[in-house]
Amino acid sequence: MILIPILALLVGLLLGFMLKLQLGGIWQIYMAVAVVAGIDTVLGGIRSALEGKFRGDVFVTGFIANVAIASFLAWFGDKIGANVYFVAILVLGTRIFTNLSIIRRQLLTKWHDVRERKRLDSEAKAQQGESESKAQTVAT
Repeated sequence: MILIPILALLVGLLLGFMLKLQLGGIWQIYMAVAVVAGIDTVLGGIRSALEGKFRGDVFVTGFIANVAIASFLAWFGDKIGANVYFVAILVLGTRIFTNLSIIRRQLLTKWHDVRERKRLDSEAKAQQGESESKAQTVAT
């Protein structure tokens, strides 16, 4: 499940590099806000996958909704003469850093759990080997 948001990000990057579209004027701001919204959604998808809560339908609808809302805010701010896209970038940037910190903590916790499990397994095998050698000594 964690592969879906990662693959979506990679496909988007690949398409972006292959198409080489040149945007001018205000479209650059709209696209920047949309890209940041997309990155936020992808990181949210990775986070939910690590938490075991990932659902594809929620990811896709969330991606579309986040990009649409962020783009609308940038457009609306442009129409009323306010730089509302700064607010969208600030909020989405905060969410990106929050998701990254949670992803980092979850990965570190899983890594520590794996190391601890390996250590306990090796100790259990060593104790089992000692028990077997003592049993063989007593038997002889």
